[in-house]
Amino acid sequence: AACAERSYEMSGKAAAPVPETLLKKRKDAKKVKLTKTAAKAASKKLQATKTREAFLRAEKYVAEYRKAERHAIKVRQAAEKAGDFYVAEEPKLAFVIRVRGINQVSPKVKKVLQLLRLRQIHNGVFLRLNKATRHMLQIVAPYIAFGYPNLKSVRELIYKRGYGKVNKQRIALTDNKIVEATLGKFGIICVEDLIHEIFTVGPHFKEASNFLWPFKLNSPSGGFRDKTKGFSEGGDTGDREHLINGLIRAMN
Repeated sequence: AACAERSYEMSGKAAAPVPETLLKKRKDAKKVKLTKTAAKAASKKLQATKTREAFLRAEKYVAEYRKAERHAIKVRQAAEKAGDFYVAEEPKLAFVIRVRGINQVSPKVKKVLQLLRLRQIHNGVFLRLNKATRHMLQIVAPYIAFGYPNLKSVRELIYKRGYGKVNKQRIALTDNKIVEATLGKFGIICVEDLIHEIFTVGPHFKEASNFLWPFKLNSPSGGFRDKTKGFSEGGDTGDREHLINGLIRAMN
């Protein structure tokens, strides 16, 4: 009976008070957890919104490209029907590929190749065509192949071999976040935005082009014909106009 009475007294003792510091730690941990959960939910919602925005923009661009293509066909057909010649707009975009080395060449040629960011053989870059850049292309014509890429070539190059310059590092464009982090301030938030800005030579073409690391292409299947001659002479260098698209596919 004495043992039972002692046991009852022990069980009836008040629990030891929890230290205030421990209670504060628990409270802080709970607050941090709630904050993290809320931030994660907000981030997920924002990402879903951005994904939808990128999808809608891609749809808009497809409609824009198709409309432009239909317009060009319509104008060409109207010209043929009237017995006139259809003269297409002056190309605004070129894709330039370096096909030769620079041994025993003038410093001027080396400098222009550096300005074009063509430091290695089989490097390729997009270039806005104007009076100044056309003059630069003429100077280095014996060392490059260039022409006017179509939408398919621009898209395939960026999706397959596109790398961005992020903090002076070469980063693969595997996520729209990489594009947005650098070009978001210019309204370019996804890869389709980047393709559209390059292909249409938009107002922020310079920033978009500089963001893209020079493309590293393969040797063309079957090799080059003759890199010492111009394309019009049966060689490989110089202006290929729209036939550059065939070379891009062979090297991509």
